[in-house]
Amino acid sequence: MVIVIITVILLIVLLIKSVLDEKEYEKKLEKRLLSQWGQKPNCDYSYEKFNSLKKYYERQKKSITNVDSITWNDIDMDEVFLLINNTQCSIGEEYLYALLHQLKFEDSELKERNRLMECFIAEEKNRLNLQKCFAKMGKLNQISFYEYVNIVDEIVPHKPWIHYFCCFGLLGTAGLLFIPGALKIGFLVMLGFVVFNILYYYKRKGQIERYLSVFSYILRMLSNVDDLDAVSFDGISDYTNRLNEIAKQFKKFRRHSYFLIAGRNMSGSLQDIILDYIRMLFHIDLIKFDTMLSEVQKKKNYLNEMFEIIGFLDSMLAAASFRASLNGNYCIPQLKNEKTNHLEVEEVYHPLIHNPVKNTIKENQCVLLTGSNASGKSTFIKTIAINAILSQTIFTSLSKSYHANYFMVYSSMALQDSLQTKESYYIVEITSLKRILDLTNRDIPMLCFVDEVLRGTNTIERIAASSQILKTFTNRNTMCFAATHDIELTYILEKFYSNYHFQEEIKNNEVVFDYKLYRNRATSRNAIRLLGMLGYDDSIIADADAEVSYFIKNNNWNVLS
Repeated sequence: MVIVIITVILLIVLLIKSVLDEKEYEKKLEKRLLSQWGQKPNCDYSYEKFNSLKKYYERQKKSITNVDSITWNDIDMDEVFLLINNTQCSIGEEYLYALLHQLKFEDSELKERNRLMECFIAEEKNRLNLQKCFAKMGKLNQISFYEYVNIVDEIVPHKPWIHYFCCFGLLGTAGLLFIPGALKIGFLVMLGFVVFNILYYYKRKGQIERYLSVFSYILRMLSNVDDLDAVSFDGISDYTNRLNEIAKQFKKFRRHSYFLIAGRNMSGSLQDIILDYIRMLFHIDLIKFDTMLSEVQKKKNYLNEMFEIIGFLDSMLAAASFRASLNGNYCIPQLKNEKTNHLEVEEVYHPLIHNPVKNTIKENQCVLLTGSNASGKSTFIKTIAINAILSQTIFTSLSKSYHANYFMVYSSMALQDSLQTKESYYIVEITSLKRILDLTNRDIPMLCFVDEVLRGTNTIERIAASSQILKTFTNRNTMCFAATHDIELTYILEKFYSNYHFQEEIKNNEVVFDYKLYRNRATSRNAIRLLGMLGYDDSIIADADAEVSYFIKNNNWNVLS
């Protein structure tokens, strides 16, 4: 009787502790979500984590209108993604990663994204409740939810009898403890079952660990979809109603699933610890896993549809938080399907630069950018590229105003020679440029960006080939922004390209850049003067100045003796 009373008391204490833990978890979660809204997300993802994020996008049908991997890497879009990624669940961040690759070319979907973002910014309480539901789903560690749901057919079915043997064997031997004279042997046999059950549990769990995590995640997802009934509001009701309809298809999947999902809600409570030991000893989650497997295999399409809806909503929450972080320094892009190329951006800036200099440009043709190293050429073309992508994905431009065509966006910038394929820098460069030329399309305008075109070859051939490649872009419904040190190109191409430049000043023996965009070609020549600032011999500087004067006067170089 005493044992029964003590057991009841312990269960009551455990119940009270669980309720208090859950309330504390809710309180901390709400505080975290409020503090993170409109702030730069604190994520530092490993290579493995990024690889898992890519799986959903990699399994989508590819299009030439997507942002390809070269362009994505050229303009540091991984860093931009991390800046926007205030998603709360694995599904959301996988979806967001894909969304930022997939440019849109008509306004209906972009306007719907804008409607949701504005709704989330305006309705804090509703937004917070929705974020809580997604946050309780959590984020998987280095696992792609989408990938594992779609490869469940690879799991080898497991015979469940051994789990029943482990479970009932342990319970049976525990009964020996109550038989007079069998206490010692009963304890030894029970201890043997405990050791065997735990070892076999981890062996089997190791084989299906990731699938087990995904199944547990599906259950959390379904559980939180149920909660959406209570937090749904007019702005998202079409989405949440469909989620609830799909969730009804998983009644069999969810039946008796408590021990698979319970204690995995990231709260770290006493209940979690106890349930972990129960799972290890009695294999309840493994038994349930085997019965759930066929349901997932049969209903992958429903899970994929849920993935799309949840991913979309969580992505828009993240994009809305990104907008909030900009303190009003953004605009809704004005995008058109026009026959002639057009780009007009006022006070545009780069999202990754603290206290950025804003620039304005209005153009209907290609652009050549000149100026010294570090003056701002590369940063400016990255700024335009990033804003074009954000305009056609999250319908947000980091500028005062943005008027442009719908563009495909491609670049050839941060190239390297390849030791694996033994390709020189020049081969890599011309291959990259040819991929852009091959994709130019008269029906879909292209916005392309080239940094130091053909820098991997000699001056004469570089200028000759560069001028022809850059001229070709002008005949192919392409708006090209090209940065170059070759002033000759600004003369050769002046009928086809508008000239802009960045400049610097030397003040008190220091180079000062203002990072402002100016009309016309660069005229300053400070490279030789910089040699003097760094302590080169006066004779070297004087002779170099003389050589420049000779070239300007005679249009050829003096032969040194």
